Amino acid sequence: RIRAEHWEHFYFASSLEIRKDSETYKDDRSGFWVNFGRRRLVALGLKSADALELAPKVSAHMDKAYKPQVHVPPDAHTLLSSLKNEGYVLGVVSNRETPYHDELKELKLDSYFKFLLAGGEVNSYKPDKVIFARALELAGTSAPETMYIGDNYFADVMGAHRSGLIPVLYDPTSLFPDTGGFAFIRSFTELPELLK
Repeated sequence: RIRAEHWEHFYFASSLEIRKDSETYKDDRSGFWVNFGRRRLVALGLKSADALELAPKVSAHMDKAYKPQVHVPPDAHTLLSSLKNEGYVLGVVSNRETPYHDELKELKLDSYFKFLLAGGEVNSYKPDKVIFARALELAGTSAPETMYIGDNYFADVMGAHRSGLIPVLYDPTSLFPDTGGFAFIRSFTELPELLK
């Protein structure tokens, strides 16, 4: 399971695999997710033939049963408000294709952030340097004075590090026990101490 989760993080970090799959299935969203399911089943340890057979069933089940829910930690509003009041410039950088302002507004999180940036807006996705450079422009800060907190080791931590920012891994389940010497937090309540 951990190996598959590591693979999934790597896959969604603008890997060669996802870029190839996105091109192959650009007009076939269902096919993309069936193929993703096949790849994930292989990462879980299934033989390729078994994964190929089961992937459509898994994808159909996920399409019907999977109802993703956004979880905002209970202390998020307090922390974000405090950081903003202390003068920190806050922004959100995502590998999404399209802007997501309405979603953050619905969650009552939009007012804390100076900017929101979707990778599709700049045709660059984490860990690429271009998306981080654009985020720095929007923030009006330099890389060495900017801390980037993310939950994907490959996209967020490695991308921020290569772009000169201070990376922090948000890893509440200890998915990456070896962070390669980079800072990590298990809860956002740890962030104020880390900022000191």
